[in-house]
Amino acid sequence: MLRCYVQFNGLVLPLKPFFSGFALAHKFFIVVLDEVFKKEFLDAHNAYRAQHGAPKLTYNSELNAEAQKWADHLLESKLLGHSDTEDGENVFYSFNSQKVTPEGSQAVDAWYSEIKDYNFSKPGQQPKTGHFTQVVWKSTTELGVGLATDGHTVFVIGQYRPGGNITNKGYYENNVLPKS
Repeated sequence: MLRCYVQFNGLVLPLKPFFSGFALAHKFFIVVLDEVFKKEFLDAHNAYRAQHGAPKLTYNSELNAEAQKWADHLLESKLLGHSDTEDGENVFYSFNSQKVTPEGSQAVDAWYSEIKDYNFSKPGQQPKTGHFTQVVWKSTTELGVGLATDGHTVFVIGQYRPGGNITNKGYYENNVLPKS
């Protein structure tokens, strides 16, 4: 079961079972992203970044709010796509016929798995590696996360400041480092 909470009149309360589901509760309350999910998401980023000599990320409340807004939009529209943010952004989608509880590391692990397609001997933009390179982009310092789910469909948004994947000469060499 998804660990969700509602914010109502300034109080943060567990989502009560008398609601018929997350989607119903979501329309009437502001859902507060589970702190366990957020910690797992940040920890997964920082563990991978450490392997590549990149500094730890910290959460930015503005990025969190924008990422959550976009995740909510994607769940409502059931369409996958990027927002119009000027920051970096990774988008994750999954669907399961059975109810699932999203884990904070799941999206990050999927993005990082693109390392298998990245050729460190030819640094630069490469097919099927943009999520990975954004996760480990050395000059990125701030992170935002959004999660939206109805229990079956899951959207996770990671937003990054400053954004990575800059194709100017030398940027990939200086920001996407091999494992140390």
